[in-house]
Amino acid sequence: MEKWKGRVALVTGASSGIGAAICEDLVKHGMKVVGAARRIEKMQELGEKLKNEKGTFLPVQCDVTKDEDIYNLFDKIKETFGGVDVCVNNAGTLGYVLDLLKGTPEEWRQISNVNVIALCLCSKLTVNSLKERGLDDGHIINISSICGHQILVGSSRFYTGTKFAVRALSEGLRQELQAANSGIKISVVSPGLVKTEIVNQITENPEYAKQVFELNTSLKSEDIAQSVLDIIVAPRGSLKLDSK
Repeated sequence: MEKWKGRVALVTGASSGIGAAICEDLVKHGMKVVGAARRIEKMQELGEKLKNEKGTFLPVQCDVTKDEDIYNLFDKIKETFGGVDVCVNNAGTLGYVLDLLKGTPEEWRQISNVNVIALCLCSKLTVNSLKERGLDDGHIINISSICGHQILVGSSRFYTGTKFAVRALSEGLRQELQAANSGIKISVVSPGLVKTEIVNQITENPEYAKQVFELNTSLKSEDIAQSVLDIIVAPRGSLKLDSK
């Protein structure tokens, strides 16, 4: 991790769950971490918790469904730290309707904007940031899902489609960078069920989420954060595309 101390990491969806856990781990290992999410107060609380750690944490309010918010986010990072070295595309949404036949175009666009479009734009701007500074050792890590590998019974169908897209887009970007002889790395983490707030998106019944986690083995946010840390510190060329 010595190489990354003092370097800049952007983590989207940083206000809770996996994103907050990733931010915490990277700050504790000496990185300058920028957390991006809509709930600024949650990130400010995290910042207070991390203020005496080796690295630093800068919370930035950002709605990743809005292009201008993402562009402003990268402008602020450039102004404050120079640019982004590591981008963790963690922001994601399940949507409120599981079935395609009950979904609406508005809902599908919302899910796609978060899970696909924002991920692509943040990745592109990270690559641009690295190139502008003459750096060739950055890393983009996309947080996908086991739903990006198989269509699970009872899963959100459109969400599943976006996670399949994340795998395809990650491989496509890897091929583009390879063709350009770039040293920027692309990795994908595909967790199974993780105990986070995201399940609450599909129900107004708090008991439902509780039952989901009681009836199924689930991971903790800290487990995914550890996987991301392992990926970042792994030697060049030592990882396959997908880390499940």
